[in-house]
Amino acid sequence: MSRNRFSIFHFIQLLIVVTIAFRLPLLGETVMLLFSYLLLVITDFRTAVNQCSFGVVDIFCSLFLLVGIISPLFFKRKKLRTAKPFSVSQYVAAAMLYVFLFAPVIANSNFDFQKDISVTRLLPPLSTVQSFHFNNEKENSGLLENFLSYKNEVVKNSFDAGIVFFDSLHIVGDTVSYFQNGMENSLLLSSLILKEGKPEVTNKRFLLGTDELGRDIFTRLIYGARISLLIGFCAALLSLLIGGALGFIAGYTGGVIDILLTRVNDMFLSFPIIFFIILILAFFGSSFLSVIIVLGLSGWMSLYRIVKGEVVALKNKDYFITAQQLGLTGTKLLLKEALPVIATPVIVNTVFQFGNVVLSESALSFLGLGVGDQFPSWGAMINSGQQYLSQAWWMIFFPGAAIVITLLTVNDFGRKAAQYFNPRLHK
Repeated sequence: MSRNRFSIFHFIQLLIVVTIAFRLPLLGETVMLLFSYLLLVITDFRTAVNQCSFGVVDIFCSLFLLVGIISPLFFKRKKLRTAKPFSVSQYVAAAMLYVFLFAPVIANSNFDFQKDISVTRLLPPLSTVQSFHFNNEKENSGLLENFLSYKNEVVKNSFDAGIVFFDSLHIVGDTVSYFQNGMENSLLLSSLILKEGKPEVTNKRFLLGTDELGRDIFTRLIYGARISLLIGFCAALLSLLIGGALGFIAGYTGGVIDILLTRVNDMFLSFPIIFFIILILAFFGSSFLSVIIVLGLSGWMSLYRIVKGEVVALKNKDYFITAQQLGLTGTKLLLKEALPVIATPVIVNTVFQFGNVVLSESALSFLGLGVGDQFPSWGAMINSGQQYLSQAWWMIFFPGAAIVITLLTVNDFGRKAAQYFNPRLHK
C-alpha cells in the first residue's frame, strides 16, 4: 500500500523531471560552460579567476546540486519509495527549498532584465511576445572567447542589445520594418539571424506577466524567494544566538547580571520595534547585511525569556546540581545538561521567528527600507504594484500569495514541531 502513496520521494522526482524537461538546453550549455572554464583554469588561471562571477558560481552550484540529488534518488530509490507521505505544508516547504537551490535553472532569466518596455510592460499572465535577434556571431579564436560565448548564453544579463521585442513586422526588399506599440522602425535584413531568408522569430512567454518596467514577474518571484528565505534564516539564527546566549547567562549567573539583562530585554519590548528598525536603517542605510542584523536584533527578546526561564528551572534539578558539583564548566553545563532540555521550546520559537522575519522583511521592502533595488523582494514588488492595481492585478497578487503561503507553511511547521517534541499536544 505504501508504494502507491505519493511520498516526498515522488515529489522531488517530479520537480527534477519538470526542471530537466523545460531546461535541458540550458543544462547542456551549463555543462559546456563548465568544461570551457576548466580548460581556461588549466591554461590561464589568472584570467579564469577574473572571469569568475557570482552568476557563474551560482549556475555551477545549481548543476552540482542537481547531480548530487539525482544520484541518491537513483541508487536508493527502493528505500525512498517506502517513505511516508508528508503534509501539504511540508511539500510546499520542499518546493520552496528546491526553488532556493535551483533559482538560476528554474527562472533562466535575469530578474532585472528589461528591454523594449513599450512592448513588454504590464503584460498579463501567460502573455507571449515575439522577438528577433541580431546576427552577432563571431568566430571563437581562443579558449577565452569560447568561454565568454557560453557564459553569455547561460548567465543572463539585465540587458541584451542583441534581441528586439516587437508587435508585428513585414519585409520590404532587404529592409525589415517592425512595430512597437504603434511606432515603426526599420533595419537591414542582413543584420538579423535568418531562417529560410526571413528573420528567425522566437516567442518569449511571461508565465506570470510583467511589471511596469517589462520585467518578468515569475523570475522576480523566484529570486525574491531566495532573498526572503535567506534573510529569514540568517536573522532567526542571529536572534537565536543572541537570545540563547543572554538567556543562559542571565539564568545561570543570576544576581546583578540577571537584573541588568532583564531590564535591557524589557526596554526592547517596551519600545515599538518598527520604529527601532526604521531608526537603525535610516542611520546605516538599507542593505542585505543591515536588514539581517536589524531584524536579528529585534527578535531575540522572546528567546531570551524562554531560555532564561528554562535555565532557572533547571538549576534546581538534582542532576544539574550534581553536574555542577562534579566540576563541569559553564560551557559543558550548557552543552551537556541545559541544551537538551531547552532545545524543544527554542526550536519551536525559532521556527515562528523565521516566519516573523519573512513578514518583517516584506514590510520593510514595502516601505522602501528593505534590501534596496539590487535584489528583488516580495514586499517591493507589492509596493510597485499598488500604483497599477486597476491595470495589473498580478503585480500584487502573486508576491502577496507567496508571502501568505510562506507564513502558513512556517506556522504549520511550528505547530508540528511543538507536537513532535511534546506528544501530549496531539489531540
